Amino acid sequence: MEGVEVSTLVERLGSDEDAVRKMAVFKLQSSIGDPSFADVFIAEGGLTKLRYLTLNATGNTLAYSLTSFSRLLEVDKGWEFVNQELVKRVVELVVTHPLVNILRGAMSILVAVVSHPHTSTTRTTQPHAFGFRALRPAIAEYPQFLEMLVSRLSSADHALCTNALQLINSLMRDAITNGADHEWPKFIKRLQDLGVIRAVYGLMQGTALQDLAHPLLEFQALTKVLLRKWRDVPVELDKPEHRRALKGIHLASNPEKLPEQPESEEDGGKKKHNPEKWRRLGFESESPAWEFEDAGFLGMMDLADFVRKHEDSFQKLLLEQSNQSVEERCPIARASLSVTSILYEHFEIDKSDLEDSKGYLALDSRASIDRIFRPMILQWSKLHTAGLQAFLRLWKSTGAETADFSKVAELVRILLEAVVGGASRTKEIQEIEEELANFEYQRLRELQMEILELTYEDTWGHHLRQVRDELNHEALQFIKEQRIRCLLSGAWFPNTAPFKPETGPVTKDDINRVAPPPLTYRFVRLSHNRRWLHYADFPTKGSNEPSLEELREKIDLTTVSSVVSNVSASSSSITSSTSTLTPSPLSTTRITIHGHVLPPSSPPTSSTHTHSHSKSSSHSHGHRKEVPLLTLHPPSHTLASEWLDGLLMLLNQQPITAETTKLLKIVAGYGLKIRLLNVRFEELGGAEEREMPGREGVDEEYYYDVFGA
Repeated sequence: MEGVEVSTLVERLGSDEDAVRKMAVFKLQSSIGDPSFADVFIAEGGLTKLRYLTLNATGNTLAYSLTSFSRLLEVDKGWEFVNQELVKRVVELVVTHPLVNILRGAMSILVAVVSHPHTSTTRTTQPHAFGFRALRPAIAEYPQFLEMLVSRLSSADHALCTNALQLINSLMRDAITNGADHEWPKFIKRLQDLGVIRAVYGLMQGTALQDLAHPLLEFQALTKVLLRKWRDVPVELDKPEHRRALKGIHLASNPEKLPEQPESEEDGGKKKHNPEKWRRLGFESESPAWEFEDAGFLGMMDLADFVRKHEDSFQKLLLEQSNQSVEERCPIARASLSVTSILYEHFEIDKSDLEDSKGYLALDSRASIDRIFRPMILQWSKLHTAGLQAFLRLWKSTGAETADFSKVAELVRILLEAVVGGASRTKEIQEIEEELANFEYQRLRELQMEILELTYEDTWGHHLRQVRDELNHEALQFIKEQRIRCLLSGAWFPNTAPFKPETGPVTKDDINRVAPPPLTYRFVRLSHNRRWLHYADFPTKGSNEPSLEELREKIDLTTVSSVVSNVSASSSSITSSTSTLTPSPLSTTRITIHGHVLPPSSPPTSSTHTHSHSKSSSHSHGHRKEVPLLTLHPPSHTLASEWLDGLLMLLNQQPITAETTKLLKIVAGYGLKIRLLNVRFEELGGAEEREMPGREGVDEEYYYDVFGA
């Protein structure tokens, strides 16, 4: 914009007519964000007039002035006109003014003032003019400022809500970065008491997430910073707040009062304490401070919060454990610290993912947003309580002892990963608490085994996949030979006489007749050269199996086109060869062998049976017809699996039944275990040397318990 236009605009800002000033500042707010325009505007003396309007104007003129001033600060200009008078005026507007358009601009100015030490490219000569310090005098005059600020988070206006959250983030960041060690915890505690966690948690689970994405993401990152800062604070009993927290935990346990004993000179006049004072609460020693080394003051806060909110159940649990042996007692304090560490690792508190997450936001997809935002981190206290209660429940249900502490902790880790990690963004904390309380131990063990298998896969994945491929091929060849040998041995199948078309339709008399159709048996066997399938029907099932010479009918397997069956691919587990589908000798399971035969008009070229054809008499598929060659009714699941998959593999096709698939997995699995027995411990890279067991005291009957008998 040219200089004449800027000068005209500056002149109108000082007009005596409110309408002229309103129009001028309205146009200014759309142009002041350009640094070159801002330089000309300041050179023309416009900043003085803009500041005057900010301090004295009302209505829309004030709203436009606040917006213009905030945009000028965003381009890092005009800071020389920011003083306590301006800050006080803006804080007053935030507390007392109801209009949304005025509140937006006022909060934007405060965000710029608080964030200035972090965003400015030039060093300021007034160190106390910016940051949280600049707001303290005004907040002291308007103590309801923070309460009003938090209440704006529930506003229906998304822009106002965004500005309020940005201001809260700026105040938190400045307090954490520049505040003294005794100041920032008090400020954070005050915000939490005003309900900022509850308000932001509702926004994260709401539908307006896209509009509030950046400030919400920043608040989530600041929450991580807070948790990390609390964890890094070492527990020192010299500090009054640490000593009070630890004493509160002890007093909440309802300790038994020892009978008063006269003080002796040998004790130095000191009062005697219970020798199990801290071990009774689950600490490993009577000097509990060092046990907070990993979890820091965060671990003490979590334990104190649990004890304070569940004092009755805490005392009841300690009373129950007093009747148990030391090994059977669950160390509550250690369990609490363990849950704190598990949650710390689960939410990756040490990883600052703010910048990476902003990159994900550029994808503008619902899936990426749900993956980035983790509202459960705002429910840290409730998650810790639910996790600790799950720890106590698992300890009791598994009958664990002190030596099993790490195993139970691992189960709790898997439980939290499954429930909290698998929760959607909109899932309520109450649902997660119920799921943690009702998660079955058996299902948890299955998850643990799956994770263990995935761990092995990650470590030895390439080698295991190569070995598995070899073993799967070997297992397939082994099972193929076994199935074909079942065909070579032959088998009896019940055989019923079907109604033929020439007999006419089925009548009512046929259905109501008492006597069942005559039952015959069919014996089928594969020839030694594996080219012919011989069979014959017999009136009764003989005790001796017929020979191939007695089986006068046969099928040339080169003419077989397909094998069709109603055998379920997901049948029940493997049964013995003597088990039957039903007590009746009749079976609904059917295996049908289809093949190509010459049409009736074509004269036969060999004297072979009508169902058998040699390769020399083959015609093109265009002159052939596919018909059923043989139908079998296997009386058991195992027989059906053996013959169906045997015929398929004989035709170089893949097996399809569940029983054969399970056998393949078993054979390949045992093959892998046998291969792994050849891996020596010292061949594992990075493994520590361990003492190998000898054979002293072991006789010749020593064996490996492979089947867990």
